Amino acid sequence: MTKTTTSKNSARTNNDDNNKHVITQYIDHKNDNNNQDIVAAFFGESARELTTDHKAGYIAVVGKPNVGKSTLVNALIGHKVAIVSPKPQTTRRRILGILTRPEAQILFVDTPGVHEVRHSLNKVMMREVDEALADCDAVLFVVDISHSPTEDDHNVAKRIAGLDRPVIFALNKADTVDPRFLLQNVVAYEALIKTRTANTTAPYMLTSATRGDNLEKLLAMVLVVLPEGPEYYPPDQYTDQTERVMVAELIREQAIRNLSQEVPHALAVMIDEFAERKRGGAAYIAATIFIERDSQKGILIGDGGKMLKRIGAAARKNIEAELGRSVFLELWVKVREQWRSNTRAVNEFLDIQE
Repeated sequence: MTKTTTSKNSARTNNDDNNKHVITQYIDHKNDNNNQDIVAAFFGESARELTTDHKAGYIAVVGKPNVGKSTLVNALIGHKVAIVSPKPQTTRRRILGILTRPEAQILFVDTPGVHEVRHSLNKVMMREVDEALADCDAVLFVVDISHSPTEDDHNVAKRIAGLDRPVIFALNKADTVDPRFLLQNVVAYEALIKTRTANTTAPYMLTSATRGDNLEKLLAMVLVVLPEGPEYYPPDQYTDQTERVMVAELIREQAIRNLSQEVPHALAVMIDEFAERKRGGAAYIAATIFIERDSQKGILIGDGGKMLKRIGAAARKNIEAELGRSVFLELWVKVREQWRSNTRAVNEFLDIQE
């Protein structure tokens, strides 16, 4: 099983395509036309020119649940790399979103919302947050500016307090804030960081991920703190997730959106088969949705299978949009009792290798 979120070190050593670009960039830096021709001939394409002050780095996107981290990352990348829903704890692992521009490659690492640990699942999720913070070049701390800081926001601040990394505030959901409370909320968030980082104030930007407000200004702030370096990934790549992982997430997204109470938190999706059909170019996908109890199984399937059909139809539409081809989707439901308390099962379902 392959881990789909790549760290800085593994991105540098385990990506063959990336090796090609690093070699190409080295030749660019040497500015040797003969060597450029050798690279182009060897790889079957023209070498890509980069400026000597090109920037690249990892930005850990952190915050409490339901502040819009995944929506913000999707908006910044310009492509859906992370599923979203109104329910908390939708994101369960690190998700890489890659934004490539002529002057920089920004690697946004979306993370689970920081919350209380109750199961092995929660423990693994918080480990994903800590590993993203340990491996990043800068931190994008996302908060809901329509509310004053909560204890969960303080817990996020505690996690980043000891890091020797630049921190930027994304004061998100600015489109929903009551103007009467805007200034006092901004001051409160400034104080939150100031009390945790020896009286230094983190720069901030009011944003709305859903409307796209100030996203370019936020990117400009990120570019300031990004270190110089070559591209880690090819310029047309927007994530390191495999198709199988993204398809599983798109199925889980629709299950979360269509179900309520405890059931969405007990869901996990595994792809059983992913095959290309010879006729018509359609993809055949078989997947299993796992839940923890038999009572949840009935809710998930629904009366006469209606709920499962609704989830499948909505997921298939999004999968076809992502893959760019027709899809035949077959869904099954199975019970894996208390899988959230089983670390081995959690790592399997989240596609994580320890």
